[in-house]
Amino acid sequence: MKKRSKKYASALEKIEKGKIYSKEEAVKLVKETSVSKFDSSVEVALRLNLDTKKADQQLRGAIVLPHGTGKTKRVLVVARGENATKAKNAGADYVGDTDILEKIEKENWFDFDVMIATPDMMPLLGKLGKVLGPKGLMPNPKTGTVTVDVEKAVNEVKAGRVTYRTDSFGNVHGIIGKVSFTEEQLKENLDAFVGTILKVKPATVKGDYVKNISIATTMGPGIKVQVNSFDK
Repeated sequence: MKKRSKKYASALEKIEKGKIYSKEEAVKLVKETSVSKFDSSVEVALRLNLDTKKADQQLRGAIVLPHGTGKTKRVLVVARGENATKAKNAGADYVGDTDILEKIEKENWFDFDVMIATPDMMPLLGKLGKVLGPKGLMPNPKTGTVTVDVEKAVNEVKAGRVTYRTDSFGNVHGIIGKVSFTEEQLKENLDAFVGTILKVKPATVKGDYVKNISIATTMGPGIKVQVNSFDK
């Protein structure tokens, strides 16, 4: 059994066992239960009533958080001509086409966090699927990373767009900010994340869609949040 630190045990004492908190209480508590010396990320986890063997119940998409994630992402855009110029002007960290794909393939270069590509470049990206896929870097139309509007895509990533997808158990995880964020910023980001997941509920789901919601700092204990906190 993993031995927890004194800090973790102290943080755990602040959480009432078995209690499910309102989102306001949970956000206040998550800031108080951070156990790391650095500015921890705050994460949300939703356990959903999904059968991921069914294609329509495999959720995948992107959310632009109102206050970003607190982390600056390095963006690579694979595009040519006018789209490449637009990407550079929008503030992409790296822009290229066959040259940059060769660099990835031959030099094992991955100094970027998000890859955006125009549809015409996708056939060239195919052979890199085996290395990009496992790292979660392969562009995908569902997450807005395969697009002709590269300017919008770069701006959204820089503004704090996060991607989500269900795991094999029907869970969805995401980052909603940093401990240094205000309670209001974290609450608004949490609202945006959960609100998006509620909107994409598959029509074939029977019974309760959301089983539970919890938030936690990177190394801190989980805090359960009332599902009905997000009812409009």
